[in-house]
Amino acid sequence: MAEETASGRETALNALLALLEGIAWTNAPAPLVERNDVDKKEIPDGGLVSLRDGDPGEPEVYLSPPAYAYAHEAEIFVQFQAPTPATRDPFLDALLRDIGAALDADPTLGGAVEMASPDAPETEHEKADGAQAIKAVRVPVVLEYVTASPLS
Repeated sequence: MAEETASGRETALNALLALLEGIAWTNAPAPLVERNDVDKKEIPDGGLVSLRDGDPGEPEVYLSPPAYAYAHEAEIFVQFQAPTPATRDPFLDALLRDIGAALDADPTLGGAVEMASPDAPETEHEKADGAQAIKAVRVPVVLEYVTASPLS
């Protein structure tokens, strides 16, 4: 069987995951980085950075030869748990600055995309009975790439 190459979609998402996994995090301990793990779990001491595939949206279609240009909106979901806002806020801010610096340093994700552009973060707060509060931030990241087919 011939070796298969990943689709443009998977190539873009895997490159973004690799960028997140390769960050030299300012905070210690470093956060756990994962992709599409939807099981609710305990937030590690360093936080949790989850890449979610998001939505590729409708492509712009070019003819002769056919090509499909996507502005795929993936999500980076960052969570940190601590007893007080004075602890949570600066730690989470440092995680976001590290992600921003990594994207600024490699906006093409090693050539996997034309451009990876983060949008403004959206903040959420969660309080669980008997547990420390969680501050979570959703960061949309638009991955621009071109494929030969909607499925490739």
